[in-house]
Amino acid sequence: MKFRFLFILFNSILLIFMGLIFFIPFIVFGPGFAQIFWRSNWPLGAVLVLLLFGINGYYFTNKRLFLLLEREDWPALVQYLEGRVFQDRRYSPNLVRLLANTYLVLSDSGSVMSLERRMAAAKPALVDANALLFGVARILCKDNAGAARFFSQRLDLAKTGSAEWIRWYYGFSLLLNRQFSTAGEQFSLLVYDSRDAVITGISAYFLDNTLRKALPERGETYRSAADDGRARVRKVLPSRRAWQKETGKLQTEVYAVVLLKYIGETADWLYQGQGAAA
Repeated sequence: MKFRFLFILFNSILLIFMGLIFFIPFIVFGPGFAQIFWRSNWPLGAVLVLLLFGINGYYFTNKRLFLLLEREDWPALVQYLEGRVFQDRRYSPNLVRLLANTYLVLSDSGSVMSLERRMAAAKPALVDANALLFGVARILCKDNAGAARFFSQRLDLAKTGSAEWIRWYYGFSLLLNRQFSTAGEQFSLLVYDSRDAVITGISAYFLDNTLRKALPERGETYRSAADDGRARVRKVLPSRRAWQKETGKLQTEVYAVVLLKYIGETADWLYQGQGAAA
């Protein structure tokens, strides 16, 4: 993303808008009316000027950050963010989240864990706010038991937009840790209760393709739940193309990197018998 282009574009639009507001009355209606208009509408002008200075100030304050993002220079970005967060003690939610994401882009899960420990001591609320990133780092480190414990302690984060994903990753970490029975309980709940079609679909897929085989005594129960989940998903996303469009939104989320393989497999399972372009 070209932040400089967006910055210049925004400034141009704002200046043109300000020019239209303040010069059109003078040109169209003359100096007398323009003075009356300006006296009665000066607060709007003040807001626009403050907005202009605010956006420009924010851009120039973070110019190096934007430049590194444009270049996708991840090692240099890590060094810059570590300076802001650790040395300057700028525990901004955006900076901490960006640093954790950049570590994951570099496949440096250990540094994500170190960041979590620092945040737990300095600003614990940021650990919960970035629970998906810190939990997935444990999975990438093969600490499946630790991931299960981490997510289990945060199942009550119902007020966050990531609550259902936290529950799904809890079930997934249990599955990886071969705690099949508890994983089956979590995925079964999500199949029936989740409001996210992607979560419903992937949960149903694991019930049918993994847990049904791991726990044959519950096979019919899991098969029934999986079939119900598949029907729910296909009501909302009736075709593979609709599924791909919906799951495409996850591509911008680094925490979803562990899902990429399963998203495709789930699509094959959901839309058996449909053409690839359907």
